[in-house]
Amino acid sequence: MEKGRCDGILLAAGAGTRYGRPKALAEHGAWLRGAVDALLKGGCVQVHVVLGATGPARRDPDGRWLVYDSPEIPIPEGAQPVWAADWAVGVAASLRAGLTAVASAVDPAEYAAIMPVDTPDVGADVVARVLAAARNAPSGLARAAFHGQPGHPVVLYHKHWAAVIDTAQGNSGAREFLDKRPDIVAVTCDDLATGRDHDYPPTRAR
Repeated sequence: MEKGRCDGILLAAGAGTRYGRPKALAEHGAWLRGAVDALLKGGCVQVHVVLGATGPARRDPDGRWLVYDSPEIPIPEGAQPVWAADWAVGVAASLRAGLTAVASAVDPAEYAAIMPVDTPDVGADVVARVLAAARNAPSGLARAAFHGQPGHPVVLYHKHWAAVIDTAQGNSGAREFLDKRPDIVAVTCDDLATGRDHDYPPTRAR
């Protein structure tokens, strides 16, 4: 295993108002499964899936965690659910819940890789590239960039988690913290993915 354990945080708590349904349920759970797979294969040891609008996860008779409102969508192996009760506050609530879960684990990670559920073409190769950059950076901070624009994943060294939790507000997530950090490494990933988030379903015009 690479030095410096990394756990993933998958932000999947939103209601997906513009999309028409929570994005944790999009494509019958394909986005959720793909994002978990990308984080695990990209170097994360465990993934914390932050849920909100779908309700808390529940276990089926076989012990699998299921997305509560959609029994046909299980939480993939290698991931565990986190319930953000205040999810309606915005992505900041999900981020706080995810970082708190990673920090309080029995075997806490040194790094956290943060991804939203609605960037389905971001794969393991992107995660691995950004994680490697964070591990090699003095700050321990790195994020993907696509065509000169910041994107996801964002990787944070553990010494920054408290500051991110303290400054996260509304739908800005970690933006306030990151905007003040000149030492975050921007990792160009144009050759691997578009990094585009999907706010609208293919059949709905903007």
